[in-house]
Amino acid sequence: MPVPHTALDSGGRLPYIVGVMGRQEPSGSLGQFEQLVLTAILTLKDDAYGVSIQAKASELAHPKDVSQGAVYVTLDRLEDKGMISSQLSQPTAERGGRAKRCYRLEALGERALQESAATAKRIWDVTSEIWGKDWASEWARPAGKRWRKESV
Repeated sequence: MPVPHTALDSGGRLPYIVGVMGRQEPSGSLGQFEQLVLTAILTLKDDAYGVSIQAKASELAHPKDVSQGAVYVTLDRLEDKGMISSQLSQPTAERGGRAKRCYRLEALGERALQESAATAKRIWDVTSEIWGKDWASEWARPAGKRWRKESV
């Protein structure tokens, strides 16, 4: 008795869809480091280029270190996602006749950063109710003195 053909039966070959690799669809959520880099670009405005972005991201991430390489990899990824764009500036004498690559926040990146900030605010509101409003001041202390057991 012959087996009936189904809609998926294509004579032993199954069709599949191949996407274009390289450009990813924006996931809508950002990693913590992506948030740092986007925030740096937002605050630097027209002065957002690799070195200044790394300096601002380091300031925001304190006391954690931020490497220049991690910043450039993240900038490439954010540009691939369509969250930022870049262009080369005019060459300058201070840079030995070389141009800087300047970055700009795009609408998609601004929207993703707004959503991340709103989520962070909700988390802050809940945790500050439990831990108190001053709990974050612990992070301003040197690393070795952060988690001392309190005497009873």
